Amino acid sequence: MEFKLLTTDAGSHARAGELHTDHGVIPTPVFMPVGTLGAVKAVHPRELRNDLDAPIMLSNTYHLYLRPGTEVIEHAGGLHRFNGWDRPILTDSGGFQVHSLSDIRKITEEGVRFSSHIDGSKHLFTPEGVMDIQRSIGADICMAFDECTPWPCEPTYAEKSMHLTHRWLDRCIERFNSTEPKYGHEQALFPIVQGSTFPELRKRSAEYIATKGAVGNAIGGLSVGEPEEEMYAMAELCCDILPKDRPRYLMGWHPMEPVGEHGPRGGHVRLCDAHPQWTQRHALHHGRCGEHQEQAVER
Repeated sequence: MEFKLLTTDAGSHARAGELHTDHGVIPTPVFMPVGTLGAVKAVHPRELRNDLDAPIMLSNTYHLYLRPGTEVIEHAGGLHRFNGWDRPILTDSGGFQVHSLSDIRKITEEGVRFSSHIDGSKHLFTPEGVMDIQRSIGADICMAFDECTPWPCEPTYAEKSMHLTHRWLDRCIERFNSTEPKYGHEQALFPIVQGSTFPELRKRSAEYIATKGAVGNAIGGLSVGEPEEEMYAMAELCCDILPKDRPRYLMGWHPMEPVGEHGPRGGHVRLCDAHPQWTQRHALHHGRCGEHQEQAVER
């Protein structure tokens, strides 16, 4: 997998590039449609490919692990064969989903024990196990298993969470490097920067992530309730530290307004968000009239 930086903007941090994968080229910056279970809701795969020309899809390790399960996906020959999508796929590691299950999970050094939101069954996610699941899914880009730090939180908790994410990353890298892809195409592992909205923690985490020499890097733990100005500030801080010749993935930004902000502020990034898909399923329309507004669309 190779990233080519094509051009930069002298007046901002904006950049344009191409990430070359075995399933195709991803032009950047790019917006990733969310296909949590391997399909984007209310959008036919033909429309996603031919009409929208989406160069990449995001799917989720946690949800695919629970349903349909890795055995089914492996039997089909990987997620690309399972869902018929012949372009790149990125899988979240499940860290954010585990974060959102605060009432039915327990975080330890080993990993995260949680109850399925489907049937209440008990499960354990470890860094090693999550790497194995993503190998079975066959995503082109696999995310490291991390703890998505909640907001707001105390600095002591954010620091403890950051160090746990770093230790888990080392275990992810060791497992990923000791296993091989299952379906004949290359897979890459992206580490994730954490540190909440504390600049010193973000700086330390970005510096640690930068030492790993990954094909690309991600900035997580933002757009989880913090003020927008803090979100932008933390993203810029991280982008100033992360390698300039590697792609950067800003995880889960929403609502729609930051789509126009992420390039100039964060340089070359990748953005994913389920918000526009939710709005189109609920017959909503985005328009600009002073502030950002949503208006119902007449059927």
